[in-house]
Amino acid sequence: MNAPAASADVRRSNLSLVLRHVDAHGPCARTEIAAATGLAHASVTAMVADLSERGLVKETGTGVSEGRGRPRRLLRVVHGRVWTVAVQVTHDMVRLRATDLSGATVHTDDRRHNAPFGDPGPVVREIGLAVAGAVERAGGAHLGIVVIAVPGAVIRGKVGHAIGLGWRTTDLAALVAEHLPYVDCPIEVVNEANMAALAEYHALAAEGVAHPDTVVYVTAQVGVGGCLLIGGRVHHGSHGMAGEIGHVPVSLDGLTCRCGSRGCLDTYLNLRSLSRTAGVPEEEGDQSTASARAELNRRLQAGDQRARAALDTAGHALGAALLAVASVTDAGEAILGGHLADWAPWLAPGIDARLTGRRTAIKHVRFAVSTGVLGADATLRGVVHVGREHVLSMPIVVPVPAPPAAGS
Repeated sequence: MNAPAASADVRRSNLSLVLRHVDAHGPCARTEIAAATGLAHASVTAMVADLSERGLVKETGTGVSEGRGRPRRLLRVVHGRVWTVAVQVTHDMVRLRATDLSGATVHTDDRRHNAPFGDPGPVVREIGLAVAGAVERAGGAHLGIVVIAVPGAVIRGKVGHAIGLGWRTTDLAALVAEHLPYVDCPIEVVNEANMAALAEYHALAAEGVAHPDTVVYVTAQVGVGGCLLIGGRVHHGSHGMAGEIGHVPVSLDGLTCRCGSRGCLDTYLNLRSLSRTAGVPEEEGDQSTASARAELNRRLQAGDQRARAALDTAGHALGAALLAVASVTDAGEAILGGHLADWAPWLAPGIDARLTGRRTAIKHVRFAVSTGVLGADATLRGVVHVGREHVLSMPIVVPVPAPPAAGS
């Protein structure tokens, strides 16, 4: 038998229910909230009073009442009361976006970390400085949560293995917290591909794409990442590494991968391998990755045969990996994100060549390939969504503002 929910849990749930309704349907009246949520009018009145004390909702005029009753007092969310901070760590950058409760960007800070391979210290330092800057800009707004997305598996809140950064088990949240002793909000670490997958999934749905139950997401920035979505939710697996398609072997005698295996998809599809195969010269320095990507794009657009052949081979490798994932998970769709979305026209022939046999043999099994629409902003869009959901789910963590000092 399930134990009854504690009164504190019920109150927390009801506060969230009321805040979400006002956020989605405001300006709205208490009677509308009661009718929509099923809460008693007295409970709604108490929840609204609590949310008002926390500065999360406020009255914003009146509406015409049905019948002869008094005019309805309308409520809206005070979006500027809470800021959330989204951080994305890449191989060379720390990107920060602070947003209010509407999701609107209120502060940005992009900075290079220049971290040596395997050393998280410079990354931690730059995250700390960037978050400190956001706190200073926030003024009277409450900082609800800091969410940090990293290119690596996240296991029980810690970075388990970030191959592209050379990190082993790293408690990134704790390290960042040491740099921000005056910040008392939660610090959460998430996988960047998972965040991008969620953002692209919802963006495509908004454009009319009907997703199947199981979707695999594949992205490429410098390395190759992925995510498995089931019912629109991230499936983490036993060790937090479900969906890591970049390390699916597609060749028995391929190149040695950084993960310790051979012939992984990443060895065919990461930017360095593609550039080398396409004949793009390697450069040194902080701008080498951007330069290589830009040159590869230029050659593809110009019809360079060696560049297009490199993408065709990569497409065959990607198709083989998608086929393997679909066979195990019964996924019905793949979403190509990051630079794979840009390169989709040159990857598609190889992908289709690998999938055609299965599609022909098992005609009732559908496997679609969609192209992401958010580009390089997908990860941060997903992180912003997670931060906003945290506050909407837990408005009780927003403190009641202290009264102004006497004489001020």
